[in-house]
Amino acid sequence: MQTTDVVEMDKFELYLDEMIEKLHRCQKEKPSASCSSCKLYLDCELRSNYVKAVYNSMSKGDTGGFEF
Repeated sequence: MQTTDVVEMDKFELYLDEMIEKLHRCQKEKPSASCSSCKLYLDCELRSNYVKAVYNSMSKGDTGGFEF
């Protein structure tokens, strides 16, 4: 019998997943395989929010460093 561990995601991980979905939708709409090939790369609010979501996911909202 196979057991499955249920992993509960915290609010930071849930938000990160939401941002990943939005980023993938945007890349499909452009179409672009990567944000870096987009002309809005440096000024993109969606990408900026995604980067913040990644950071918050790793630091769990604490300021300062985080551990990998």
